[in-house]
Amino acid sequence: MRLAIFGATGGTGQQLVRQALDLGHEVTAVVRDASRLPAELRGRLDVAETDVMNPYAITSAVKGRDAVLSAMGTRESGPTTVQFDGISSMIKAMTQVDARRLLMVSASGLVTDAGDGPVTRYVLKPLVQRMLRHSYADLAKAERLLRASDLDWTIVRPSRLTDGERSAYRTARDLNVRRGLSTSRADVAHCMLELVTDRTSIRHVISVAS
Repeated sequence: MRLAIFGATGGTGQQLVRQALDLGHEVTAVVRDASRLPAELRGRLDVAETDVMNPYAITSAVKGRDAVLSAMGTRESGPTTVQFDGISSMIKAMTQVDARRLLMVSASGLVTDAGDGPVTRYVLKPLVQRMLRHSYADLAKAERLLRASDLDWTIVRPSRLTDGERSAYRTARDLNVRRGLSTSRADVAHCMLELVTDRTSIRHVISVAS
């Protein structure tokens, strides 16, 4: 498959790139700074070094792709619009070139629901939501924008991200994973690549936990 990966220089993005290449997919890494890509990866993929927030600058990177995968994130602690602006740019660019499939990494900490146990729902998540209120507000806006689009979207919500190895991870549809306290970036990447061709996941939220 032909895949465009945004946020390819981050922890989850690099896992996506590596696993996609190992599976034989044709990958375009859409990045602001190509020098942040590991040297051993650069010769194995196409690199679009551009302003990812400009839909006109990324149209060629998403045109003709079977799927666009967003692993964008930010380390900013204050108010931010990185996720919203990034997803907005992707939606506009994909609409221009009639690309359909978009998968976005979000976070399970964003919401509490019936999948959460009492401690998670009333203690852990309220604490995390206060600590990450700015980035979560940005993620929530990005999710709402994507849900309102007519693209074939899937939102992937991992729990707290780690650099652990691949595991027999668990998933849940439109519900948080019970006792899903952490998720390795390797598992997130594997899950997203599995979901690319899973038509039943379109217009659903898939939670994942290691």
